[in-house]
Amino acid sequence: MLVTFLTQNFVPLLFGGLLVLLMTGFPVAFALAATGLGFGWLGIELGLFPSVLFQALPLRIFGIMQNDTLLAIPFFTFMGIILQKSGMAEDLLETVGQIFGPLRGGVAIAVILVGALLAATTGVVAAAVISMGLISLPIMLRYGYSRILATGAITASGTLAQAIPPSLVLIVLADQLGRSVGDLYAGALIPGFMLVGLYILFIVIVAIVLPKWAPALPPEARIYREPNGNSGHKSLLVLVLVCAAVGIAWSRVHDSLMTQWLERSMPSAGDEIVIMSLTLASLTALALSLINRITRLGMLSRLAEQVTFVLMPPLILIFLVLGTIFLGIATPTEGGAMGAVGAMVLAMIKKRLDWKLMQEAMDNTARLASFVLFILIGSTVFSFTFNAADGHIWVEHLFDKVPGGVIGFLLVVNLLIFILGMFIDFFEIAFIVVPLLVPVAEKMGIDMIWFGVIIAMNLQTSFLTPPFGFALFYLRSVAPRKDYKDRVTGANIRGVTTTEIYKGSIAFIILQLIMVGVIMAYPGVVTGNLDKVETMSEEDVMLRLNSMGGDLAPAPDPAADAASDPAAGMAPPADAPAEVDPLKALQESLAGEKKN
Repeated sequence: MLVTFLTQNFVPLLFGGLLVLLMTGFPVAFALAATGLGFGWLGIELGLFPSVLFQALPLRIFGIMQNDTLLAIPFFTFMGIILQKSGMAEDLLETVGQIFGPLRGGVAIAVILVGALLAATTGVVAAAVISMGLISLPIMLRYGYSRILATGAITASGTLAQAIPPSLVLIVLADQLGRSVGDLYAGALIPGFMLVGLYILFIVIVAIVLPKWAPALPPEARIYREPNGNSGHKSLLVLVLVCAAVGIAWSRVHDSLMTQWLERSMPSAGDEIVIMSLTLASLTALALSLINRITRLGMLSRLAEQVTFVLMPPLILIFLVLGTIFLGIATPTEGGAMGAVGAMVLAMIKKRLDWKLMQEAMDNTARLASFVLFILIGSTVFSFTFNAADGHIWVEHLFDKVPGGVIGFLLVVNLLIFILGMFIDFFEIAFIVVPLLVPVAEKMGIDMIWFGVIIAMNLQTSFLTPPFGFALFYLRSVAPRKDYKDRVTGANIRGVTTTEIYKGSIAFIILQLIMVGVIMAYPGVVTGNLDKVETMSEEDVMLRLNSMGGDLAPAPDPAADAASDPAAGMAPPADAPAEVDPLKALQESLAGEKKN
């Protein structure tokens, strides 16, 4: 009776065993491997699996070690750590804060924009939230910002690292979904920009409706001024307009030039045109600022020069990395390697690259890469036993009775990932949960790029959700708990409570859920700029073959041949090979594939 119970409930017991190990606090990677090996042995003893099952496991693990796509993770991690530790976040926030500081809500807008830039360079939520919490939170508290708005903007901007390329989440999801990292980057680009715009729009509305929540910086806090007292914003606006004109002009000729240069027949994708246009616009701004500084013409203000020299180098690096990937010149791994080298060059130019920085970056990169690799090996061992027990069929049956078809499936999946994201890291979700859902999604005909971007956006939402949102914990670790005396104004500032951090996340969770709904309702937001692959049905194949038949020699008429040649009507020898009809063979092949 026990054997029958174990056999009939093997897959649910497999998940139960994993849950028990995770609840004990056992490391996730080793819990996965131990569960897979333990239940694999049990399945062999019960006669569910052949005794030679695990002989293929070493080859599977060796295949993981040879996966070139996963090499992009340490490269992009190293790039982000170098840029972060070299003081880029401080420089960016100070500069962008000076641009928008005179506006109500300007510092919060600067936090969102810098958070997006950090997301595109570090790709790690913890690094972005901690950096912004240490740098921007004291500034916003100093000048009277609402604690709810300030903490919400910081945590939300930090989670942008989940969805904006080159995100580590998208690299891992691409590997698990079996799709190109470049395609997933291209699919996530526009939704990521739209989410940043939604955040900024919300802050502008709050600044208009509740001006006391988001005051402008006082005049004494604006450090970049001209000798005549002007702020320099007009000069910056002219520079932006000139660079925008260059970018727009390039966008109009990009397709024709790139099609001829790369000798390709397909038109250029929209995201490729956007990235290359932004790259040229940024290079133009940097070139004009260098000319102005070298020749001392005085055509640009101090603010315009500061923005250019601080903002443009990391932007150009990001655009070049993404641009080479979208153009197909470099793989994501090669793009990550180029980004790592570029980050070291930028740190060297700023005279901040030393052995201590390199050692810290390499140490953190090795830790994260090892963490990901061990989890991937553990999940492979677990999925090995899971697939041997036909677990994918069990998962399919779980969704059989879900109403609503594809939309119902996506709603249930999003709810599941939303809840899991409060408790476990996105790497565990990507390596444990996503492989279980992919076969069901493919059977339903769901586009995997669209599915991956939805998951990435959902994971970003779960990072903000109380009481276990990771981004909330990261900010709590650096936000002041007790009252303190501000070092600039000398005023006594009250500490930030955990309740205020939780309240601040609610509005941005709603905004992220709205964005997930938009992506689900309008798949073209993700798939609209992807390269389209022409597919043909069986009927199209037959029509194409029949249309080609007119150019072929007419088939001989057996009756006419028999009348003219008596020997032609005789049966062929028994050992003669039968003639093969290519058209009939193709029909039979298509029918067999359809049946399978």
